[in-house]
Amino acid sequence: MTFDRLVCANCAGPVSEGRCSVCRASRARMEEREGPLANISPRALIAAIAVLIALLAVLAAHQTS
Repeated sequence: MTFDRLVCANCAGPVSEGRCSVCRASRARMEEREGPLANISPRALIAAIAVLIALLAVLAAHQTS
């Protein structure tokens, strides 16, 4: 889940705006947890996996030849 959709229980504002200290702490904590693949869309991830599978299939066919 992304913090841009979360609502703060303390100030009732969006966490992404960081209106209060609770919002800012939650936003900072969630940003720390994001990895290098956090900004990749699901479609791009599926496409990358499909390309990887295709490459593995080509390599396997080349090895048996």
